[in-house]
Amino acid sequence: MLENCSLGRVESDRRGRQFTVADVVGYWLDDRRHHVKPSTFEGYVRSCNCIIGPIFRGNRQQRMAYTSGRTSTAGADLLPVLGGIPVEALKTSEIRQWIKVVRNEVGAHTANRAKMFLSAALALASEDFDLRTPVMPRATGREPRRDKKAILTPTQVGRLLSVSRQQLRPGIFVIFPFLTGARPSEQLGLLWQDIDFERNLIKIRRMQERNGKLTDITKSIAGLREIPMTSALHGMLAEWQKSCPGKSGEPRRVFPSLGRLNPKALSWSGGGGPLLYTNFRRRIWLPFLRDCDLPAVTPHSARHSFISTLQIKGVEIGLVAKLAGHADANVTLSYYTQAVRGAETAMSALEEAYAYGG
Repeated sequence: MLENCSLGRVESDRRGRQFTVADVVGYWLDDRRHHVKPSTFEGYVRSCNCIIGPIFRGNRQQRMAYTSGRTSTAGADLLPVLGGIPVEALKTSEIRQWIKVVRNEVGAHTANRAKMFLSAALALASEDFDLRTPVMPRATGREPRRDKKAILTPTQVGRLLSVSRQQLRPGIFVIFPFLTGARPSEQLGLLWQDIDFERNLIKIRRMQERNGKLTDITKSIAGLREIPMTSALHGMLAEWQKSCPGKSGEPRRVFPSLGRLNPKALSWSGGGGPLLYTNFRRRIWLPFLRDCDLPAVTPHSARHSFISTLQIKGVEIGLVAKLAGHADANVTLSYYTQAVRGAETAMSALEEAYAYGG
């Protein structure tokens, strides 16, 4: 299993045939370590363990106990996979058979992720060490298609925008990701210092973990970005800043905990600290959608609405990817150079789509 992901110093006279699959996967992981947040990297390591092996045969709970070290390896049914095979001896047929094993023993989703990571590791090894690597198999079967995520239509978002303007607390919390495409962790980690009202930009520079702690790293390097504000969002944020609760000793969050409402005095008290995602979804997001007579979509679905709406309005895919912070090179590689220009045009298209809330 992968415990130390670093390949270490590569000797200049080391021959390509000495590299095993475990070597190049470890080298690739070491390259990716500082490009993604720690929790994302941990997911990479778990998937890569299915490449290097061995794979523990058993149910999900048993596998987790094994990989965490809570279960002894004595007597365990361990299945060797690709780790010890020299890269230049690896065959396409072996990769195809390995994918079938991972799919059967662990699951289709993990098999597809592991295949993607193996392909990336082999490509990096080929570039850096001039290794001859096998062709990745094509027809390996697909993960069962999942139901499409439910999202709000532009008309529904327009209605949500209209109500949010009238009920800024907590409407601004709910409408924000529909107007920016921000991930929930990025929204909850946003500070007022990240809002540039003069330049009309929102700077995504950090995210909030599930426990409420801020981390100065986004999901990927592409997640570091600037998002223009629509005129509606600019006005709502400027107004919200006047009454947004703060807490001594805490960073000035744009979306903090709201505290408690005193029904007699019709005033709020407390608040200003971290707003945990579970509380955001349960106490703010879902009740507000219900009050607006809208479907109970997830906070992350707002990001899908943002992306889908821009695409429907004809905004180029590279610009959409840039605004959304996508790191998928297959989608964005050809468009990143043009992605900064025209961002304001994209926001105009968004306002036009949500004109119902005007």
